Amino acid sequence: MGEGKILKVAVVGAGAFGKNHLRVYAELGREAGVQLCAVVDSDPAALAAAVAQYGIPGFATLAECLAAVPDLDAASACVPTVHHAAVAEELLVSGVDVLIEKPIAASLEEADRIVSLAEELGRVVQVGHLERFNPAVTAARTHLNRPMFFESHRLSVFTPRSLDVDVVLDLMIHDLDIVLSLVASPVREVRAVGLAVLSRKVDIANVRIEFEDGCIANFTASRVSTERVRKLRFFQPHQYLSLDFARQDLLMIDVTGMAAMGREKLEAMEAGRHPSEGLSLRNVTVPQGEPLRLEIAAFLEAVRTRAVPVVSAKDGRAALALALDITRAIEEHAKRMGLSV
Repeated sequence: MGEGKILKVAVVGAGAFGKNHLRVYAELGREAGVQLCAVVDSDPAALAAAVAQYGIPGFATLAECLAAVPDLDAASACVPTVHHAAVAEELLVSGVDVLIEKPIAASLEEADRIVSLAEELGRVVQVGHLERFNPAVTAARTHLNRPMFFESHRLSVFTPRSLDVDVVLDLMIHDLDIVLSLVASPVREVRAVGLAVLSRKVDIANVRIEFEDGCIANFTASRVSTERVRKLRFFQPHQYLSLDFARQDLLMIDVTGMAAMGREKLEAMEAGRHPSEGLSLRNVTVPQGEPLRLEIAAFLEAVRTRAVPVVSAKDGRAALALALDITRAIEEHAKRMGLSV
């Protein structure tokens, strides 16, 4: 695809996620070689709002959009998870590259169809695991040295958004994808517990994963919390790293001699309080940036160069497979305990 070509893009789904995709494409504009030229949504109100805000054609169905804009280059699929596969397949067959919001699909069978179809047709599929593009994650990658223990917390207040999936597919999957990309080892064992609190699906979950190389990862995700927390901590030989997704910062501590240090002291250090003597503590410089903007820019670059995306369809499938294993482990634990989830 020519370097100077203006990429014509559409957004399918103008809900909570779609609104942000529309905004970023419009902001990037022709200076970035992209033209937002269509929006699709079955909700007349959401469609009318997007059309009015961006002055672009709106369509109630994807078929209508593809018929009216036959030279579409790329599209974001921001529909509910249960529709990801159908929308992605229709776009791919029509010769359109796709950025699919996470998770890639509702089932492994659907994910496999997307992966196979993209390979067969030579199309680009990127999965919207947004946190991969968080500048703090990018900075942390440059300091990897055989991480052996991860602790992830992703807590959110309750909203009616994304209740078509449980908290594992809604929130935890971000951290599953990141840890899978940082640990070059297959999963050996999954243990999990989860409960439905305010919805009909699991709203809070705790998971322990052991990898074949001995690395352990603990994940906690909740969408019924009273606070918002998005943190990932990991230990590797002689080093402890604490990553805050919201603040986009990375703290590095020389952990030699810290075996007896408790959680409260570590958290105090992360907050800049009571630094311990004899420890090497530093905040890594992290260039700030909007993860979604970075994600969409990477997608457009992959479309233009025909390169494998940063988060490929296979990466999305791997994260989905682990998330579904966790869901099964939660169900098995509930049965043993005589609970319902």
